[in-house]
Amino acid sequence: MLSALDLIRRIAAGALSPRGAVELCAQAIDAREKEIGAFVTLDLDAARKRADEPGLAATPLGGLPVAFKDIFATADLPTQCGSPIYAGYQPRADATAVVLTRRAGGNMLGKTVTTEMASMVPAGTRNPHNLAHTPGGSSSGSAAAVAAGMVPLAFGTQTAGSVIRPAAFCGVAGYKPSYRLIPLVGVKDVAWHLDTAGLFGAGTADVAFAAAEILQRDLRVDRAAPAAPRIALARTHLWPKASAAMANALETAARIAAAAGAKVTDVTLPKELENAYGAQFVIQDYETFRTLAFEYDRHRDLIGQQLRDQLDRGAAIPADAYDAARRTASRGRQVFADTMADYDVILTPSAPGAAPRGLESTGDPAFNRLWTLLGTPCVNIPGLFDDSGLPLGIQIVGRFGRDRTALEAALFVEDAIKRKLNA
Repeated sequence: MLSALDLIRRIAAGALSPRGAVELCAQAIDAREKEIGAFVTLDLDAARKRADEPGLAATPLGGLPVAFKDIFATADLPTQCGSPIYAGYQPRADATAVVLTRRAGGNMLGKTVTTEMASMVPAGTRNPHNLAHTPGGSSSGSAAAVAAGMVPLAFGTQTAGSVIRPAAFCGVAGYKPSYRLIPLVGVKDVAWHLDTAGLFGAGTADVAFAAAEILQRDLRVDRAAPAAPRIALARTHLWPKASAAMANALETAARIAAAAGAKVTDVTLPKELENAYGAQFVIQDYETFRTLAFEYDRHRDLIGQQLRDQLDRGAAIPADAYDAARRTASRGRQVFADTMADYDVILTPSAPGAAPRGLESTGDPAFNRLWTLLGTPCVNIPGLFDDSGLPLGIQIVGRFGRDRTALEAALFVEDAIKRKLNA
């Protein structure tokens, strides 16, 4: 993988040019894209031209190559949302996140594959660690592109688990910020109370650096050793879904973190959070049916059966049930804030296990839905693997608006795992 921080330091030192960074990506794309299928659109010539612009190396991102999930509107490239309905569609303006990335000196290489309308319909991208396994979804292309070293940074979105889950399956860092920290203007809606834009990178410090520079916020965690966090080890009511390998990985991560100085405490989450988990399904289906109202009414025959079934479920949900789910979600946020009074973050699985074999499913977002609903910052920590060599993702969950704390805790655990495995 290409570390964004390593590349920017080399660019700042004059050891690498922005054009050289593009060529590193181009080499990896040439070597692996045909088998992985991470990109739906590429424009390396435009990226090379941009890389040669004077002064780019002195910008915050230094001309680092960046990719965007193909639901972010881009004026220079089509935005097709993984759907034949939008084949060849060319927006007139960039999404706000694209503009902010360009302003910071990011250099867009292309658009990454998304599942149909960012749903759970598989899109054909393969997992770089094993081509017979799914990379996850819906941000499948972004996670796979970073894992394969084809780009150091990529944007995705999460409505249920579409940043953290593919990051876990592909063995990269995935950062889902607090709800709407990254603007979603110009991004295709799925469910407006849930959608959250996020970033993929080689490690926690890489995504924190990128988010800090793009958003102009104090999010960097690479300038000093991270403080030892107070960690709540939460298996949640979904623990029976965790594979034996995932259960072992979580216990291993907890032991390593504790040995490194973190205070780790087992916690049982209140029943209200289990109820909030159930409310997420209602909110997502109800809102998705309405965000895709035009497509459903005018182009229903072009919508895949799996997504069509989901939309039909949403159509059957009455407003009263949706409103009740919203109230349950609100109570869940209050209860979660109270639960976290004595802890900095939660440590919990990113997914039930390693990436499933086959491309018929993008995997189960069970361990992500609650945190997306609560709007909390989440970070997938890479570094652990099952016996077959597939990545196992461990997730740090923070309190709403405490993104830097979550990122610092994730870096602490990530670094501790690296030291232990390299000892």
